[in-house]
Amino acid sequence: MPLLGAAAWAGALAATAWGGLGPALVGLGALVPAIVLVAARRAGRSDGLRRWAATVAALAVVALAVASLTWVRGLAVTEGPLAELAHERARVELVATVVSDPRQVDGGFEPRTAVRLQVTEVTARGVVVRLRSAVLVLGDDAWRGVELGERVRAGGRLAPGDRGVSALLTGATEPERLARPDLWWRGAAVVRQGIREAVAGRPADQRALVPALVDGDDAALDPGLEADFRTTGLTHLTAVSGTNLTLVVGFLLVLARWCRVRGRWLLLVGALGICGFVLLARTEPSVVRAATMGAVGLLALGSNGRHRALRALGLAVVVLLLVQPALATTAGFALSVLATAGIVLLGPGLRDALARWMPRWCAEAVAVPAAAQVACTPLVAAISGEVSLVAVVANLLVAPVVGPATVLGLVGGLVVLVLPPVGLVLGWGAGACVGWIAAVARRGADLPAASLGWGTGPASLLLLVVLCVLLVLVAPRVLARPRSTLLCCAVLGVAVCVRLPTPGWPPPGWVLVACDVGQGDALVLRSGPGSAVVVDAGPDPPAVEGCLDRLGVTEVPLVVLTHFHADHVDGLPGVLAGRRVGLVETSRTLDPSAGSQQVREQSAAAAVPASAAPYGTTRTVGEVRLQAVWPRPGPVVAGPGDGSAANDASVVLLAEVGGVRILLTGDIEPPSQALLARALPGLHVDVLKVPHHGSRYQDLDWLESLEAPLAVVSAGADNDYGHPAPDLLDALEDAGTEVGRTDEQGDVAVVVEAGEARLVTRD
Repeated sequence: MPLLGAAAWAGALAATAWGGLGPALVGLGALVPAIVLVAARRAGRSDGLRRWAATVAALAVVALAVASLTWVRGLAVTEGPLAELAHERARVELVATVVSDPRQVDGGFEPRTAVRLQVTEVTARGVVVRLRSAVLVLGDDAWRGVELGERVRAGGRLAPGDRGVSALLTGATEPERLARPDLWWRGAAVVRQGIREAVAGRPADQRALVPALVDGDDAALDPGLEADFRTTGLTHLTAVSGTNLTLVVGFLLVLARWCRVRGRWLLLVGALGICGFVLLARTEPSVVRAATMGAVGLLALGSNGRHRALRALGLAVVVLLLVQPALATTAGFALSVLATAGIVLLGPGLRDALARWMPRWCAEAVAVPAAAQVACTPLVAAISGEVSLVAVVANLLVAPVVGPATVLGLVGGLVVLVLPPVGLVLGWGAGACVGWIAAVARRGADLPAASLGWGTGPASLLLLVVLCVLLVLVAPRVLARPRSTLLCCAVLGVAVCVRLPTPGWPPPGWVLVACDVGQGDALVLRSGPGSAVVVDAGPDPPAVEGCLDRLGVTEVPLVVLTHFHADHVDGLPGVLAGRRVGLVETSRTLDPSAGSQQVREQSAAAAVPASAAPYGTTRTVGEVRLQAVWPRPGPVVAGPGDGSAANDASVVLLAEVGGVRILLTGDIEPPSQALLARALPGLHVDVLKVPHHGSRYQDLDWLESLEAPLAVVSAGADNDYGHPAPDLLDALEDAGTEVGRTDEQGDVAVVVEAGEARLVTRD
């Protein structure tokens, strides 16, 4: 069965990678089993050869079946009637069923509501077509109220879709409700609401974490806490995973045994529990995958669990890929399979080694998260570029409260519907448990070396795989002896708690660093030993936090957020985490409104005052002299709210550090650049932060007039905007400016040597 699971996965990946060769793959795959069986028959009557031939034929059949389904479903998405209308950008009217909860997403200039629909009828150009296709709606606030399972009618313009949907419906009209959700969907919604009500009086982290832990409802989760969960390897607790199902259904089975339920009736209780969990957490592919892996985990708890679970894992992979071939390319599916396989294959050996000198229950508590973490480490590094050094310890510390938190949260959500006071007491207990989980995540992420940066190239990942294999081979021998185990724990503890210097970084004499935070801005001006002024925070809290950690920055007397777009402010929790922050200054134009409100809430939560950047005032912050030269003075204004006014309202700073004059330009566009050129005629600087990530829309005459010998561009690798524009780079280089790019070079520093400024990169 594990071989069949691997064959199914290989078939899905092959069909996805070479979709255009689908007919050829299907034809070739159909010949393989026949050729193998004929060859075996002609070779003689050897039972071993026949078994070998039958195995190869079965693997080929399974791979062929999954590859064929993947190819056909891909065609249905990309070549169907909706896809054709989407390529024509046609206006349509749809009748569909809501198949996902509404979620707020960044719509560029304003937040949008994303809802997935299963379309059953489309009307375009007077023609009605009945079909079954998935569409993603990007609508306004009117779509926030739609319910899962509800039948709706709406109009809008189609655009090409991706990630398994045939089209996007943009500019969607207000949904017309045609039919309410079925009874089971309404019941699941009531229970989810009950879980939220049971913890309504708890602190914000607990209000968000209990629903996330019980049913995957993570809409209210703080981005900073979410980043801490990623750093400490606890993300699986905030998403729907096999662990959630194992705990919920395991509790139901224990309860059923107390009620003297035995035999096949227990199987019925387990099956009903799995179905109820899927309804509660939503029938999305990720939930079905998690439920299946949780069922495998339940099998592993029984007699002969290792062999039964391994066979069940192979069968689960085959069935899941036959039902939903698109799972083959998702990170969640791969992590679930690897974690389950690690627990089944590696866990017993680690447990037996530890059980030689510690209680068996304690050995199992350590072995299970360790086995899962080792199995998933290469893939996690490929996704995040990091290897967590505290994941096993963090999972071990939270393990005693995960079960009680999940069960108390679920039971509290049910009881609060009939006995609110009792439900609130149960919710208090669930909140106390997740409070400990949040504390472990925050404290673990604040450790100096909680995670280790790791490359995502083939050579780096291959090295990591080799190291993990060596660790698996060596670990049982090391863990079998208490002295060697404690010595390894001590070494790991020192490595995590003591910050090790990055060789050659930060470079001596640095005055400015443009952090590699992806598609966004985060710039650091050195104001003293361990101290810096931070201008913008990028889109990702761990990325900016890692950059500040590498620079040894423990105190930030001033944070300036040039404007409120997500790629400049979403990383603010990474700046605030574990550092003394004095003041946050922002643009006076509070646009987009969601970004400005987010900054206010995060600053208030960290007890850091926030205010508008003062125009024209020259200030000294440690070794940094700073002056805001744009926008012109005026009152704080709300702006249109959709983000369209944000770029030209960016705070532009003229700074001087170590005798180097630096112009930090935010995302100002050509109109504001022209006005700034007239306001500051004859301005010359040593370093230019190129506006708007190197967009092609620039006032080149003004940029060249600055005569900056050095420039830095902060942009994300392989971004969809074409930043930085080649024409802009050519113009700067023709003007004699050396350009440093975070998308190609990682962190870029400006250093001063013998009175001269030059660029230095970390990579």
